[in-house]
Amino acid sequence: IVYNTHMAIWFKNYTLEDIKIPPTGIDEKLGIEIVEIGSDYIICKMPVDERTKQPMGLLHGGASCVLAESAASIAAFLVIDPKKKSVVGLNLLANHLKSARNGFVYATAKPKHIGKSTSVWDVQITNEEDQLISQISFTAMHKDI
Repeated sequence: IVYNTHMAIWFKNYTLEDIKIPPTGIDEKLGIEIVEIGSDYIICKMPVDERTKQPMGLLHGGASCVLAESAASIAAFLVIDPKKKSVVGLNLLANHLKSARNGFVYATAKPKHIGKSTSVWDVQITNEEDQLISQISFTAMHKDI
């Protein structure tokens, strides 16, 4: 699918203020927050700190997966009519390519496919120097309510 770069993919014209709600659950625990929305992408950030590191002091791969799923799930929700559908995750495939010890990491979720019942999202997690940390694919199901 080739997306029209002049038109947003979202169900309606969302702004950052529309979608920037206080985090809850695991997003709150890990310090994940939405920082940007574009015409075909969403970016979330997460600190690399004691909450998100494994015992050797590196960013935990599981924390990266949570960040990626959060970003892609939000994006998947923004392409559906929330009065008719909900979104649940079906699959996540992660490749961790580089480690991080501090600062923030950023997850950028972009669509690979948006269908009636599923969407597939490419999520790149980068550090503050824009180096690729993890490459993740996330599949969501768009479920009738």
